[in-house]
Amino acid sequence: MPKKNPDPKDVEVGRRVRAFRLNKGLSQEKLGGALGITFQQVQKYERGTNRIGAGRLQRIAEILGVPVSEFFAPGNSAAAQTGSLYDLVDTAAALRLLRAYARIPDPQVRQAVTTLVEKIAGA
Repeated sequence: MPKKNPDPKDVEVGRRVRAFRLNKGLSQEKLGGALGITFQQVQKYERGTNRIGAGRLQRIAEILGVPVSEFFAPGNSAAAQTGSLYDLVDTAAALRLLRAYARIPDPQVRQAVTTLVEKIAGA
């Protein structure tokens, strides 16, 4: 029997849950604890392997302090306009890097860091 792939919409909702969770500084274990589920279940939600029911999605939104609509991508929402942002903050390391960058007070140093990273990445 062939393995069923997750629905792309479930994957996108899961990615947004992960991005908001990382932004809030919560671990999968802490989010799971607040929901009364295991961190493994949170992992499955974030990968889109398991669908998130409406009630649970509402509870996740409350815990993360965002409206439920932020987990979806209607044409004119902030989430849709920053879709690539969710790709960028998909890892804790990327989020740490962005936060550190935002704390650099000198604009010239920020520009130098940007130039350095672009050269390293081959941009």
